[in-house]
Amino acid sequence: MKAKAKEQSDMHAAIFGEYGTSPEAATVRLERVLPGPIERVWAYLTDSEKRGKWFASGPMDLRPGGKVEFHSHNSELVPGSGPPPEKYKDFEGMVSYGTVTRCEPPNVLSFLWGEGPEDESEVTFELTEHGEQVFMVLTHRRLRNRTEMIGVASGWHVHVGILIDLLNGREPKPFWPSLEKLEVEYDKRLPFEEGAA
Repeated sequence: MKAKAKEQSDMHAAIFGEYGTSPEAATVRLERVLPGPIERVWAYLTDSEKRGKWFASGPMDLRPGGKVEFHSHNSELVPGSGPPPEKYKDFEGMVSYGTVTRCEPPNVLSFLWGEGPEDESEVTFELTEHGEQVFMVLTHRRLRNRTEMIGVASGWHVHVGILIDLLNGREPKPFWPSLEKLEVEYDKRLPFEEGAA
């Protein structure tokens, strides 16, 4: 009975967009509930055109060892987002690369993201059906420092929020103002000792 109550509590938190956590060193994790079916959510993770509506477009070879390419245009994701803040100007229009490490449609997608071993992080999406909804766990590991953890947690929070709004047929909130507010919150919430929950 307690396990069922905890699962319902976890689902409730995920539905209402709770903040991400740092369950282990150099890691951030977000849990969310999205409207299904799971195949539609999978398509928004893997199809370039659909992914470009909430995160970044670009080809993705869906097999271990397959190449990934992300074309970022955060200012164009939502009307009214405005230009990027000064510290993010170099990221607008950026192309980044990665390598798929795990692909189990429609449940698990994992990839290394970065230019080389010294800056590669690992992103994993895990999808589980819960009736007509999909429970998504997004885990981003191997982050270099707390500043990067704050930026990554805030970025994924906004990006996944846009995805949820799109799947629900709602107008998403502007990207940059949302990101800046979340960075302040994550600076308060993420541990100073990386990995402490």
